Amino acid sequence: MEQRQLRPIYDALDISNVGLALQECNKLLRKHPNHLSAKALKAFALSRLGEADDALSLGRSVLQTPGSVKNPNVEQALVLAFRTLRKPEDEISVYNAILEHSPENESIHVKVFLAAACNALYNEQHKAAVDLNKLFKRSKYTWWIIISLLLSTRFLDDTASAQLHLALARKMAEKALSEQRPSTTEHLRIMLAISEEQRDYSAMLSALSSDGPLASQISNDPDLITLRISLFVKTRDYASAINAAIRALEVRDNWIDYKHYIDAVVAELGQLADKPAGQTTLLETTRGNFERWAQLRGRARNARLASVELTSKLQAAGYSPSFDSVVGSFGDLIWMYVDLFKDKAICYSDIMQHFARHVGDSASALDFHTAQLAQRIQLTHGDGAKQGQDVQSWVNMEKIRYLLQAMRNDSDAASWVQDISSMLEYGLDSKDAKAKHAAASDMVLLASQRLVLAAFLDYATYQKRNKLFYALFTALCILEEGIRLNANNFLLKLYAVRLYLYLSCYERARGIYDSLNIKNIQYDTLGHFIIGQGLALGCTTPDLELCYPAVTFYDRAKSKIPHEMESAYNKSTYSNILDFIEFKDNLKHSVQCEHTYRCALRLEILEQGCSKGAEQAWNNTSVSSINHTEESLARLHDNRDVNIMGLLTPLDMSKWNLEILTRPTPLPNHAWIRTFSLTPQVMHCLVNANAELLEAKRKELLVTIEDAGDSITPHDKLVARGLCVIATLYINAVDNKSTDEQVDELVKMIESNLPNEALDDSAVDLDTLPFVTIRAMAAATELFIYAATTKHALAAQRLSAAKQMGFELTQLRKRALRGITALRSWLSKSVRDAIAEALSSPEEPVHSGAIVEYVHRKHKGSVDVADGVYNYALMTVPELLFSADSSWFEPLPTDDIDVDLVHVMPLPDEEEHEIFEDTWGDLNKKKLLS
Repeated sequence: MEQRQLRPIYDALDISNVGLALQECNKLLRKHPNHLSAKALKAFALSRLGEADDALSLGRSVLQTPGSVKNPNVEQALVLAFRTLRKPEDEISVYNAILEHSPENESIHVKVFLAAACNALYNEQHKAAVDLNKLFKRSKYTWWIIISLLLSTRFLDDTASAQLHLALARKMAEKALSEQRPSTTEHLRIMLAISEEQRDYSAMLSALSSDGPLASQISNDPDLITLRISLFVKTRDYASAINAAIRALEVRDNWIDYKHYIDAVVAELGQLADKPAGQTTLLETTRGNFERWAQLRGRARNARLASVELTSKLQAAGYSPSFDSVVGSFGDLIWMYVDLFKDKAICYSDIMQHFARHVGDSASALDFHTAQLAQRIQLTHGDGAKQGQDVQSWVNMEKIRYLLQAMRNDSDAASWVQDISSMLEYGLDSKDAKAKHAAASDMVLLASQRLVLAAFLDYATYQKRNKLFYALFTALCILEEGIRLNANNFLLKLYAVRLYLYLSCYERARGIYDSLNIKNIQYDTLGHFIIGQGLALGCTTPDLELCYPAVTFYDRAKSKIPHEMESAYNKSTYSNILDFIEFKDNLKHSVQCEHTYRCALRLEILEQGCSKGAEQAWNNTSVSSINHTEESLARLHDNRDVNIMGLLTPLDMSKWNLEILTRPTPLPNHAWIRTFSLTPQVMHCLVNANAELLEAKRKELLVTIEDAGDSITPHDKLVARGLCVIATLYINAVDNKSTDEQVDELVKMIESNLPNEALDDSAVDLDTLPFVTIRAMAAATELFIYAATTKHALAAQRLSAAKQMGFELTQLRKRALRGITALRSWLSKSVRDAIAEALSSPEEPVHSGAIVEYVHRKHKGSVDVADGVYNYALMTVPELLFSADSSWFEPLPTDDIDVDLVHVMPLPDEEEHEIFEDTWGDLNKKKLLS
């Protein structure tokens, strides 16, 4: 009978129609108000729909009904509801209720353990493991107790019992290992983890050196072999570390083993300080081993690089040049490695850090490398190189030249663009370029990077920002042509994205970014390039669209971890458990994850600001997840892999590092996250009429932006200060004080960041448009929406300030429309002519006539594309300002506005349309032209 009643609900859930399932639950409950299964399923449906409070309240009431969990439908629905709500304590309560009438149900005991284990409830996990072991006496449950003790020691701040727990875990592990004959190393790894927590490295060595049943597996496990070598180093048994490393490297090629070997050798030299002959013998043996291994097939790269690493460590320890005659000169070995592997793409990545270490502050070392490069780089510029023979050598030499120029602090822009014409001729016009060879694309990228760095050197001051733009625009033309020739090159697109964002050309940046086909794992690395930029430029809708898949990635990753951990426990693959816990922690405290969620929340609220349900949207916003403390902020970390940018200089060389120079906005930091988090909190307090808490949040926001300095962009500071004014206005309105001053200040703040309706060539400089005007307009737009939301909140409370604020916003909207119309009119007649004039008559050495003439003569199509994209970006000012729900305001007279605001951007002519059609590919052209 019950199954027939519940069938429509389950059918709706099977097709993921949760709304329909909720309707069916309500229908059944109208007929049978006390139907427990229907109530439990309703709690699950509510949890899926985001009605957390109602779902939790209903689920707990069903659970408290005596005998409710005897029904399997109730049990299943409540467990799913509490899991969806991320309430593991309540999920465990369901299992405990079942155990009250079925205390020897092993599967339920296991579910209690796994629910606690997957949600970091370590005390509950330990108790469940003890119960399982006591009732069912299985060896697996003994190890579950051991793991629980280890995890509680590592992750709970209970130092008083930590050593006691570790001692108990170790005793149990030793007993279990002695009584069993383990067939895998999983149990041994848990034992090693316990000893590592106790800093008992000798015990770890003893376990790895024993002749027990796992000896053969230990001797063939690469990770355990490497661990054993590192333990010898930690226990200062350097001779044993050297012997173990040699035995390992005789069998397999592992760079980490080389590193441990070198560390042990350098440390052993210190032990032999009074025996020069012994030091020499040790180094000769080490060098001989490297030479011997280098002769083996497929092992030359690591062995040769190990020779360089050895001399690097000797220099750092102060042994160089004493032993140069034994192991070779650091500088000579660097160039020996380059000569051997210059035709490999990995060569520069391997050797870059060694150049930086060798040079340090030594002018003579820099002169040596410069001379060595001069002897070699000319050989790569011959006809053979340009025909595709040994081109990778040319690429690597150009990268080394870039690095040496940076270390020399070369500030001459002309020297940075030296030979750029020959690089472009090969990268864009050779047979290799047309054949999409990677080396040709690398040369295009290097030429663009040199041009970009030269531009920053020549035009770093604000007064020259327009010239900086022209130089970057030329680099974009080159990158566009490179992308057209080889659309699969990742770095070309990445740098183009960087530059387009720097110049506020969001749409083209987003189009290229979308074409990268980013994998899930790359969200942390690449997502920060784009997410948040749309908000900074007023392109809220496409940026929100990008936030959704990123948020989905993080949510899916979090949901998969419990299943993977359950599998690890059930299959006894315990070494994976700590990996999953670490991954979960990294995901939870990722700056990029935090960034994505904050942007999504802020953008959703901004979108909701255009509807009459704005107050309800704020009301439904959960602010608990964004109430950061100093401790939670301190745990946030950067998950990016910066090497994906193909760095040409180390990160600490910020003046020469393009990853830093071309960053359009600062990477999210503590101050930025706190500011971003306070925005929805302030608005939440406002629409919930909590004036006291609103005042506290307002003060906190003011202090945050004042203390932040330059780590927060002017755009975000403007929004934050405007929110503080809005908060003051609201508090005054609630206290029956005059709000005239705050309304005037807010209107002035917004209006001052909108374009003047009397624009002419002398009123606005081209350089202010990409770097100031658009971002300021975006901030003004955002404040306008927040102010409109505040107007509704005041009106809902029948406060007189709402009427005055609505009138001022109506007037502001009319003035803004006229200003935007004037700006677009000015842009349409000025920008293209200004760009063309700057490119055709360069005045600075960074824009050599040969470069400009070359780009125009052979690749005019790419120039036109970049030019058209830039024009479009400048004319696409924030739309929200004049698309707000007109019912908020008095009817807007449009007699004085002589342009159709729905189609303010004219469609391109046929020639331009063909350029966009050919170049933009799958990019949504409706979005471009709407």
